[in-house]
Amino acid sequence: MYQTSPPLPPQQVLPTMYDLSSEDPEEPGLPDEFHLLQPELLRSTFRPPTYTADTIFTASDLNLYYDSRHPQWYKRPDWFGVLGIPRLYEGTDLRLSYVTWQEGASPFVVAELLSPGTEKEDLGRSLREANQPPNKWTVYEQILRIPYYFVFNRYTDELQVFGLMMNEYQPLQPDEMGVWLKEAELGLGLWQGRYQGVERQWLRWYDRDRQWLLTPTELEAQRAEQEKQRAEQEKQRADLAEQENVQLRSRLRQLGIEL
Repeated sequence: MYQTSPPLPPQQVLPTMYDLSSEDPEEPGLPDEFHLLQPELLRSTFRPPTYTADTIFTASDLNLYYDSRHPQWYKRPDWFGVLGIPRLYEGTDLRLSYVTWQEGASPFVVAELLSPGTEKEDLGRSLREANQPPNKWTVYEQILRIPYYFVFNRYTDELQVFGLMMNEYQPLQPDEMGVWLKEAELGLGLWQGRYQGVERQWLRWYDRDRQWLLTPTELEAQRAEQEKQRAEQEKQRADLAEQENVQLRSRLRQLGIEL
């Protein structure tokens, strides 16, 4: 590229993470910050009311092995959730991967965050080469048969939702909140708000009252605010009682009665 005058800003001329490969030739690049923040928001608000925390497993960017005949084949969802299994492997260990034929349960819901170059893989539009693994869409739909599949494009804020019906994914139309997942008694939709200092649309879970579920940090802030309000109310009641006591003593003195 020829030098311009004045020089172009670095954002226009320097390559991005999608242009630069990592040290591993199999990896085109590392996850960007959105791919770290969005899955964390999904994890921290995924609280199905009929399941305890120790019977829910969620993960992001974790190897998901799906075919015992090809044990080296895996997918790495941006985020997925499994219901009814121990959060810890065999009740004691953090998982290094998720092996479906050992766990005995497939994910209940998966979310993919579209990146440049991943759309065909995520939406099943890539052609399968001989002796190569199938794309994510095929694995989620035909092999693991995951009931719900969410695909979010943060560049356009477009959310696509698919539900497994008659052995195939069918588009689901979100309402003004999102899509309700009956089995989990939760809904997932797009929330406009500030998370980790960033204002934008985020994928977020909501409850049957159509209230966005709070993160642990938000819950703690809410509890602190409620405690502050209770303390203020108690002070107001105490001040009112003292004021009434002073007024009573004043009236009694007027009547010649001293306490």
